[in-house]
Amino acid sequence: MPLVNTKEMFEKAYKGGYAIGAFNCNNMEIVQAITEAAKECNSPVILQVSAGARKYAKPVYLKKMVEAAVEDTGLPIVLHLDHGADFEMCKDCIDGGFTSVMIDASSKPFEENIAITRKVVEYAHAHKPYVTVEAELGTLAGIEDDVKVEHGSESYTKPEDVEEFVRRTGCDSLAIAIGTSHGAYKFKPEQCTRDENGVLCPPPLRFDILEEVSKRLPGFPIVLHGSSSVNQEYVKIINDNGGALKDAVGVPEAQLRQAAKLAVCKINIDSDLRLAMTAGIREHFMAHPDHFDPRQYVGDGRKYVKEVVKHKIMTVLGSNDKI
Repeated sequence: MPLVNTKEMFEKAYKGGYAIGAFNCNNMEIVQAITEAAKECNSPVILQVSAGARKYAKPVYLKKMVEAAVEDTGLPIVLHLDHGADFEMCKDCIDGGFTSVMIDASSKPFEENIAITRKVVEYAHAHKPYVTVEAELGTLAGIEDDVKVEHGSESYTKPEDVEEFVRRTGCDSLAIAIGTSHGAYKFKPEQCTRDENGVLCPPPLRFDILEEVSKRLPGFPIVLHGSSSVNQEYVKIINDNGGALKDAVGVPEAQLRQAAKLAVCKINIDSDLRLAMTAGIREHFMAHPDHFDPRQYVGDGRKYVKEVVKHKIMTVLGSNDKI
């Protein structure tokens, strides 16, 4: 089976009331962990590459690793560019064999966002095979690789803009801002409440915006970025083994599951994988200070990443047994 685009995958997800996990990958172990988990869950999956991953591993290495995963698992896998900064980056990925790209011109004025997105769409849709395009309206706070938006500078998606934007750009899916955020520190402590154990509880997502967008774009796939939940178990493992993550907090999984039952067909998860990998490596080094073989400690990180992905598929996304 070759790499696929998101079109049919999202149509099935929308009708079935589930979402596809879009997991960021940077190296072989993360690709293996994600796709082995998806195989065991019989789930379609999106492997996405950020600008930072392109710099770290080079697109050709990442593409070949993803192709190897397709050959190994037989799964329908999308190779997606996450947060393409401009037309040139999107074009480079399309020409290089990516099956889906995101053009993120959300920081630009509305008309400029439309113009840039439309240019990418025209190029991607004319490509053989057809490449799908994700766009974004509204901006998320937080930091992830080259995406940096200060808290207070984010903006919710305006539902009254989405119909015109989709019609004029021809994009295949739309990322919206309803309160998710990039990174492991998604919310400032003052934005949150604390439960009886002192754990930070973030503000709820703006489901009113999601529902209004869904009404205006019936049947159209919506995307949520910045949707890691920052599992406190892995935060604790990191901190117990020499780390210093204070007040790291993410999006509650129950809210993401609710979104997946609505119009959200793609949920992006990156920080949770980073935390799991780091937890496994730190724990290994504390238990085995004499080890120096990367296969030993990175292997433990891979194990935790696989556990995270299986949990997300089964509990949050609902994409298990959807091949």
